[in-house]
Amino acid sequence: MQSFIDHARTFRSRAAQDGHTLGRLAEGQSPQALFITCSDSRIIPSAVTGAKPGDLFEMRTAGNIVPPHRPSAPSAEAATIEYAVEVLGVADIVVCGHSHCGAVGAVVRGEDLTGVPAVRDWLADGTALSTDGEASHDLATPVQRHVLDQLEKLHTHPSVARRVREGRLGLHGWFYEVHTGAVLTHRPDTDVFLPL
Repeated sequence: MQSFIDHARTFRSRAAQDGHTLGRLAEGQSPQALFITCSDSRIIPSAVTGAKPGDLFEMRTAGNIVPPHRPSAPSAEAATIEYAVEVLGVADIVVCGHSHCGAVGAVVRGEDLTGVPAVRDWLADGTALSTDGEASHDLATPVQRHVLDQLEKLHTHPSVARRVREGRLGLHGWFYEVHTGAVLTHRPDTDVFLPL
């Protein structure tokens, strides 16, 4: 923790030296995209995209899960999506899954999650994946299928569905390889993930 504290103490002077104009951020935000990714500490959206402060509106959840829209059950995720689309007017939403994903791995391997019931229930409600019987694999295919499932769930959110229909919002599925730094994007025309 001490390294984080030391960094925070000197952030302002380093930001000024790097040319960041923090004052403009006080005037408001107008991010280009909503970036939905896993809570995994190995995924740093600004490092992957090169985004500066104010460029990305981020939503991080275990397993980059997008809960379907449920009018009778408001959630932080639904509020984040609605705010990004309706108030901030983002032009794009990226759902970014990643290699070595513990959430997807737990589901496809059928791991016993009784010791972490909130995680178990979140994953059971949030993914269409099921146990595939393989004890060990790189998870690329299941994670990519999971990303596409989350993109479909975005369409259940009224603001997203409307803006997509109007041609004012683009949806993108990405797959980040933790071990190489490569980013693949889903190509709807061929239904495969290819390098950006």
